[in-house]
Amino acid sequence: MLSPLPAAANILAYAQTLNGGGVERALLRLARSWSEMGRRVTLLIGDASGPLVDELPPNIDIRVIGDASYGALRELVGLVREISPDVVFCPGNHYTAVAAFMRFRLGGRCPPIVAKVSNRLDRTDQGLIMRKGYRGWLKLHPFFIDHMVAMTPAMRDETIATMHIAPARVSVVPNPPVRQVPGVVPAWMPNGRFLLGVGRLAPQKRWDRMIAALPRLAERDTQLVIIGEGDSRPALEAQIAALGLHGRVLLPGYDPNPRHALARAAAVVLTSDFEGVPGVLREALAEGAPVVATDSSVAVREIVSTPSQGSVVPAGDDHALVSALDHWLAPGRPRPTPTPEPGADAAIRYLDLFDALVAERRRHSGDARSGALPLASFGRGVGMTEPAKVSVEAL
Repeated sequence: MLSPLPAAANILAYAQTLNGGGVERALLRLARSWSEMGRRVTLLIGDASGPLVDELPPNIDIRVIGDASYGALRELVGLVREISPDVVFCPGNHYTAVAAFMRFRLGGRCPPIVAKVSNRLDRTDQGLIMRKGYRGWLKLHPFFIDHMVAMTPAMRDETIATMHIAPARVSVVPNPPVRQVPGVVPAWMPNGRFLLGVGRLAPQKRWDRMIAALPRLAERDTQLVIIGEGDSRPALEAQIAALGLHGRVLLPGYDPNPRHALARAAAVVLTSDFEGVPGVLREALAEGAPVVATDSSVAVREIVSTPSQGSVVPAGDDHALVSALDHWLAPGRPRPTPTPEPGADAAIRYLDLFDALVAERRRHSGDARSGALPLASFGRGVGMTEPAKVSVEAL
């Protein structure tokens, strides 16, 4: 006798591009694991070119729109109608407007939507008007998202406070760690001491702060390597030239396996205006590398939990940044004890959550075959008669 299918046997997720962002990279790791665990996984992608194309999992259904614009993701509605997924996974804050559009178009026929909080919600970097508008937008999320997933307990608390969502509808599941693959030491690896940044060359990351700090360090021969690619490259290259730092700052591009560099770095730096749960900090600490990070997320101080692991400085405080870097560059400074990354069971914890939500939907819909809701349920904004009582163990 065949075993019954799990409630969430058919999972749909989506992404705009494969340009190397942490949100998309985590999505691909999850999709690979879900497929390996026997689920049908469909991934809708606007543009399938980019550095992450080599990380696309086998054995999942890839649908490519051929358009990298955000608006092209409206095609998600048609795909839901075509394949009737049991659940839709929204991989980050950037993508929740697509989820709202889908819920509006499909109403009660929309499958449960699970959305991950991928970036800070209390955006202190925004102006007053923009920040107020963003907070208003966040308060609408409980009306079209069935369940939110935060990556740390502090992010869960922030989600509940800013979205005014019931605590029962927010779970904590960390991102899965990056799978380690054998590799050779890259040719660009400096021979001497260097600081390391890992992340997209994008305005959010504020690599200009780190470049500006380099000439002010006490250790004048320290180099800086920033692994990543993005639209800010021309501006950063111009800044490097203006400061006469050619040869001291390296921009080698995207590297899918930066562990060699993390293990060798004198310190790993993160100078962003805002972040979610920066995976690079956890990867650095797993390699025993100290970190210097801006307080760009409530999760940063959860990761850098003791002074022996690194320093957290206010975003925009250049003096504090230089002082923290000088501290970790001081000769003989002990390195942190390696800290294993959490999240090894992240994929199964997501599947447990998906199964519970779909089963709850079907119990309340009275239609165990399709899981469809009456259209009137949409007005309650939770996609079900009452929130599912889902228990996902916190970190």
